[in-house]
Amino acid sequence: MPTAARLIAALSMSFVGLAVSFLIMPLMPEGTAFGYFVYVNAGLGAAVGWVWVGRHVGRGLVNAVNNGLTGAALLVLWGLFLQGAWEMFRLAMRNRYDDPFEALSAIFVIGLDFFFVMAVPHVFLALIIGGIFSGLMTENAAKRWR
Repeated sequence: MPTAARLIAALSMSFVGLAVSFLIMPLMPEGTAFGYFVYVNAGLGAAVGWVWVGRHVGRGLVNAVNNGLTGAALLVLWGLFLQGAWEMFRLAMRNRYDDPFEALSAIFVIGLDFFFVMAVPHVFLALIIGGIFSGLMTENAAKRWR
């Protein structure tokens, strides 16, 4: 059911996905073609905000902070999975894998490689601050507009 809290959660988590995407781009190797990287992460942030963060509101400030941090963690996990799957698909179209199970396991290996690229303090700090801010804004919207 659409509520103001879900809308605010979707917009704020989308902004977190957008900001973190721009922080990750300089960390990647030179000449990386990003394509829809920023848009996918912003859309994923909107989906996580709408489905997860917007659904768990109205339980107080501590739970709002935890809700925002959980939303940021879900954004990272789903982002790593989707970007890893896309990279695996790109490599599979170039016949880099011998069988389907090798390709499916490569999703997690590629996602782990991407995690090590993004595992720098300023990216984690942006995720933590953005997640807390998103949770608090969503809780405020739930209290304001019932």
